[in-house]
Amino acid sequence: MAQLPNKPQKGLLSKLLHFVEVGGNALPHPASLFGILAVSVLFFSWLGHVFDWTAIHPATQAETHIINLLSREGVHRIFLEMVDNYTGFAPLGIVMVALLGIGIAESSGLIAAAIRLVVIKAPPRMITFVVVLAGILSNTASDLGYVLIIPMAGIIFHALGRHPVAGLAAAFSGVSGGFSANLFIGTIDPLLAGLSTESARILDVDYNVLPTANYYFMAVSTILIAFLGTWITNRIVEPRLGTYEGDVPKEPINKLSKVEKKGLVYVLITAALWIALILYTLIPEDGFFRGPENSLLHSPLLDGFIALLFLMAGSMGIVYGATTGKFKNDADVVKGMVDNFKTLASFMVLVFFAAQFVAYFKWSNLGLILAISGADFLQQSNIGLVPLILLFVLLSGFINMFMGSASAKWAILGPVFIPMFMLLGYSPELSQAIFRVGDSVTNIISPMMSFFALIIVYFEKYDKKAGIGTLISTMLPYSVLFFIFWTILLIGWALLDLPLGPGAGIHYPG
Repeated sequence: MAQLPNKPQKGLLSKLLHFVEVGGNALPHPASLFGILAVSVLFFSWLGHVFDWTAIHPATQAETHIINLLSREGVHRIFLEMVDNYTGFAPLGIVMVALLGIGIAESSGLIAAAIRLVVIKAPPRMITFVVVLAGILSNTASDLGYVLIIPMAGIIFHALGRHPVAGLAAAFSGVSGGFSANLFIGTIDPLLAGLSTESARILDVDYNVLPTANYYFMAVSTILIAFLGTWITNRIVEPRLGTYEGDVPKEPINKLSKVEKKGLVYVLITAALWIALILYTLIPEDGFFRGPENSLLHSPLLDGFIALLFLMAGSMGIVYGATTGKFKNDADVVKGMVDNFKTLASFMVLVFFAAQFVAYFKWSNLGLILAISGADFLQQSNIGLVPLILLFVLLSGFINMFMGSASAKWAILGPVFIPMFMLLGYSPELSQAIFRVGDSVTNIISPMMSFFALIIVYFEKYDKKAGIGTLISTMLPYSVLFFIFWTILLIGWALLDLPLGPGAGIHYPG
């Protein structure tokens, strides 16, 4: 029985992976890390106050001082506003509401059925592209791609006589390597937008980053990643793997039943009605959902996109579940929301500590002074936009090797880099887009990615000797080429001064 080649354990790559694994495992839990960072801010606020760290605000020309949070007034504020820091933390409510609607759609079976339909109907020569694209689109429903798309891709490739590990790799590249890209707004968009808003308000208290802030760029990125993932799979990964000669039997792919097809038809009708309603309330000059001065960019539908996402996903899930018999009463619908909400438990714990850290960082003026100092250094260095983008992508990707949670990383990096970019004249939306590229491209080679161990298990199904080295060596071409071409796309986008999303430009006008 032929097995996939295993990499020797004495090479440079193996030593590097061992270093990454040991270093990542040495880090505390993200919630604990934020707790440590929050305490560190308190200490540095005292230290900065003692040594009188200051900076000149470029907008007001006022001298900014460090606020000692270990003073009498500071400690009082910590006690009095701890609860408000938590409940008022922008990402918390946004993610909770979004997951309620997506929970209905996911528990009804709608999302899984739609993905099965797309994959099954695709012509064999298009299957790689469809698998990668389906992986990218699955990010709309959070972790669905990891538990459904990736193992299904292995089954599909095996059924077509192709190497199943190539299918796993193609799907994994879309689900995780293209994590931030999508044609639709997913849970990651409002989550990062909320964190970006909190960070931007260190400098501009009225600034608001919308969930659609990077939509145009990420929609184009979806096509780029899908084509790149297809080319890498067909030209690099699959030829290297060769013909599969393992003993795992081929598994049948179940087609949609008549009732499932009927449910999807009703869902399409529901979606069409929603689109018609949205257009009806936005197209007329005095449309019901037009914003101030008949604005489209700042309409209640766009600013309140999470409410729209909840209603659309929820209603389509209910229609599908009722049609297929998955939902027999309202209790089944509520159960779907409750089951999906259980996945938020660790996030809600993490957010408590992250909220305190961000609040202390803002109160102490450490974030503002650090941003001003960093911006002054970059201005004096005259580094330019292109090197700035390149360095930030590299930094985000490097940190991703040691810390898995995108929200946790952005909660740390955002308060530093968003104000810094704003002082250099670049928008929070651009900072967020740069971070998303760097954070995505190393997901597929990061042992700290939460589903990394699960992907190894998928590989082991077809290769009993597969391990971290097997997974890393298979996914490394995706990571490298995604980094090169996605960064080039972002640099070109910024140099052409194209909008990143509705009302979201490259430059900060403040």
